[in-house]
Amino acid sequence: QAYNCLIHFYKRCKVMFRILPKLRSATFANCLPSSVAAVHTSPAVTGSWQIPDRLQHVPTAQDPGFFEMVEFFFHKACVLVEDTLIDEHMKNQRIPRELKEKKCRGILRLIEPCAHVLEVTFPLQRDNGEYEMITGYRAQHSHHRSPCKGGIRYSMDVNQDEVKALSALMTYKCACVDVPFGGGKAGVKINPKLYSDNELEKITRRFAMELAKKGFLGPAIDVPAPDMGTSEREMAWIADTYANTAGYNDLNAAACITGKPINQGGIHGRSSATGRGVFHGLENFINEAQYMSMIGHTPGWGGKTFIVQGFGNVGMHTCRYLTRAGATCIGVAELDGSIINKNGIDPKDLEDYKNEHGTIVGFPGAEPYEGEDLMFEQVDILIPAATEKVIHAGNATKIKASIIAEAANGPITPAGDSILQSQGCLVIPDMYINAGGVTVSYFEWLKNLNHVSYGRLTFKYERESNYHLLQSVQDSLERRFGRVGGKIHVTPSEEFNKRMSGASEKDIVHSGLDYSMERTALKIMNTAIDLELGLDLRSAAYVNSITKIFDTYRDSGLAFS
Repeated sequence: QAYNCLIHFYKRCKVMFRILPKLRSATFANCLPSSVAAVHTSPAVTGSWQIPDRLQHVPTAQDPGFFEMVEFFFHKACVLVEDTLIDEHMKNQRIPRELKEKKCRGILRLIEPCAHVLEVTFPLQRDNGEYEMITGYRAQHSHHRSPCKGGIRYSMDVNQDEVKALSALMTYKCACVDVPFGGGKAGVKINPKLYSDNELEKITRRFAMELAKKGFLGPAIDVPAPDMGTSEREMAWIADTYANTAGYNDLNAAACITGKPINQGGIHGRSSATGRGVFHGLENFINEAQYMSMIGHTPGWGGKTFIVQGFGNVGMHTCRYLTRAGATCIGVAELDGSIINKNGIDPKDLEDYKNEHGTIVGFPGAEPYEGEDLMFEQVDILIPAATEKVIHAGNATKIKASIIAEAANGPITPAGDSILQSQGCLVIPDMYINAGGVTVSYFEWLKNLNHVSYGRLTFKYERESNYHLLQSVQDSLERRFGRVGGKIHVTPSEEFNKRMSGASEKDIVHSGLDYSMERTALKIMNTAIDLELGLDLRSAAYVNSITKIFDTYRDSGLAFS
């Protein structure tokens, strides 16, 4: 435990030494509680980039389109970063500033729209003999990196606007955490609970063939993953379909999709990756004294409470990791009912109960919630892990949480986001905090391309090296002090003993994810400080993503027909 504390202390000190100079020079005097409204408003930046007229209604809209929300956040960040892109990121280009401005705006306009959207319709023969038409979508937002990456969801809410918005969000999410993919997203408009396993397999395999035929599936083109309503089972069906049809002669066919079962080329830690990423994302800010002081909290997990909205894969694993860290889950909300227990809910017991009964309703370890909405309860951390636009202009003022971690995609509208900032709430944006899934998907994709598991080539060598190290220490002690009384045995500590055999695949995945989330959090903090954004982490994350995508297009150039 002391060893872990020292490591944690070292990591926090390293972050502090990096950001303290900026903190001293930044205008954080405005962040005092006496001027909360001024604190959380992004400062005006002079520049020629303007938010388009068609999006002017979005900041106050009660129910804006999902893609409009993503576009608005994109343009808001462009206003902040345009001058920096021209003056800093194009300073080596020997052209007049006027031409730099035109090229910069051209690249930003290139980043924004969705490159391709595919809609397919195909028939399904149900088990009872009836026929039904199934509609599916796949959007590819950006090809600045290949392949495109994004999940496949099965939901009755699936439509073209949703997949376009989610694919755009995936582009910025991948750039934010330095995963070299373009953004994509797919959806099939069904309620998976209303179909048998046989029917779901038919739908999944046919959808995979439709995607492959149109160039929307392949290890170098477009790589889907699990999402709402899908799991590793559907991913295995898609991988098998592709390998036996369009990819029958492709050595890397297994890399056409991620989130597969381990025995089908999957990777350890993928199923819990998004929830684990939410934990690491929260931890990086909760342990940062500056941000905790801005919202009136002390650093660390101790004594903090949280509520999870949505107890699916992401919500369940998030609940599990936060509880292990020392936080207390006091409530869980689901579509069919909510539960509350101020003394704490055991996530493992709740998971077992849900697996057995198919619902959290009736869980003996908590009381049924009978208030207006569980999200409105007094709590330190609120984790929306279900669907988009659950916090909006109509209910944002009722939110009492000090920290919101967007485990779902797009759970807060721009109007809701503005209200929460004015209330002094720290919103950790979706494009960062739920990026654990795509980060580990990247590791799985690399594993499939390399055709070898992580750690397999070095596992035995590292184990024997550690044994030799201990033996060398023992020999040195015996040469110095002699062997009177017998050999001097060197007993490894418990922590060293655990690592004696080297890193397993799961160890490597967890370590890589932790590092990725920590590094990205530091970049977001630095950008927020440089631009004097206060608690507006979303704009800082978008600025970072746009800057990276911009640099890619700047260096690769544009293809003209």
